[in-house]
Amino acid sequence: MTESELTDAALEVARRRETHGFNHTLGIHFTKVEPGLVEAEMPIKAELLQPFGFLHGGATLALLESVASAGGEFVCDLEVEQPFGVEADIRHKKSGREGDVARGVARLIDRSPSSKVGYKLFWDVAAYDGVGDVLSEGVFVVKVVPKDYLAQKLAERGQA
Repeated sequence: MTESELTDAALEVARRRETHGFNHTLGIHFTKVEPGLVEAEMPIKAELLQPFGFLHGGATLALLESVASAGGEFVCDLEVEQPFGVEADIRHKKSGREGDVARGVARLIDRSPSSKVGYKLFWDVAAYDGVGDVLSEGVFVVKVVPKDYLAQKLAERGQA
């Protein structure tokens, strides 16, 4: 993703996620980050295959969680809120093969108050192969929690 294609905030989300941690390990590269829509690509390489030579379902789930979580990060106010992936309902439909690229797409479909604190973001997610066939699809839920609530809980547990 080129800097000219993204706003400063979107570029910050993409850089933070692409250069550190699990996203970096998987080679996930964000191609679109905007309110309500996030897309990224992940090369299907030998390290991501299960023993039968197909893309491991866990790698596909990681791609889908990455786009939904990046969307949550972009939508919430990180100064006072913290997003967490909390639920995935994903169906695998087709197997990816080495040498191809999996493209993950997350579209925000609902924002609802949480029963306890904060709110939940419901993302329609899908992973596609290089010819546009669906590899996996479903819904991913990101819960957004106020940071002061998290600090309170840590203090109660003696972990502040």
